[in-house]
Amino acid sequence: MSRIQATFARLAAAGRKALIPYVTAGDPYADVTVELMLAMAQAGADVIELGVPFSDPMADGPVIQRASERALQKGITLTHVLEMVRAFRQQDADTPVVLMGYANPVERFGLERFVTEAQAAGVDGVLVVDYPPEECEAFATALKAKGLDPIFLLAPTSTDERVERLGRLASGYVYYVSLKGVTGAGHLDTGAVADAMPRLRRHVKVPLGVGFGIRDGATAAAVARHADAVVIGSALVQLIELQSRDNVAIQAAAFIRDIRAALDA
Repeated sequence: MSRIQATFARLAAAGRKALIPYVTAGDPYADVTVELMLAMAQAGADVIELGVPFSDPMADGPVIQRASERALQKGITLTHVLEMVRAFRQQDADTPVVLMGYANPVERFGLERFVTEAQAAGVDGVLVVDYPPEECEAFATALKAKGLDPIFLLAPTSTDERVERLGRLASGYVYYVSLKGVTGAGHLDTGAVADAMPRLRRHVKVPLGVGFGIRDGATAAAVARHADAVVIGSALVQLIELQSRDNVAIQAAAFIRDIRAALDA
């Protein structure tokens, strides 16, 4: 059982929902990421999605685009991201870490090398936004062989065929994009999320996390009534982007504690 699977099993046994924050590695300061990850885990984050900076983050809105730009300007590469995970893992042996990003950095790094080094660093799952399930069965198999969970995206427009194929490949959890569009866009329709869950669960047997449009405790709690996890990215990245170096982890931890309290209530 992977760390991600163990985490969801523990939460399910306690009747709780998972909180999954997203931050971009190296943003807003190159040396703050490990401290930020530790603070979020201590504040109640169950899984951490760590973004790999990329110059063309097509699925992301302006907030996370700016985060990638800032990190790239600081010279953050995939090698640095793996070093951050390794440093985090020296202080936190339990909180799962999912690398989230795009195919280009992974392929330039080398798929086989990436899988090997991610496992060695302490990564638990990988979500490559532009790897559709139809085209990455070999990559998913390679990840699973190293004990890593391949995480995939589903959207309101996903066909039954796509959902069924993804359900066979996915491990750990599946990330359901609640809105059509990019991260940080639109208004969350919790009714639409509730309506989508039964269709997805017919094919997807791993936990379902929902992201896009979750900005506060109220929206997180509303989504958690129907999903197994809530994913929060843009609201958190926007909160920390203007903080001083000393306040980044403090402000992020306070935000996570508020969301955690809303979920547990």
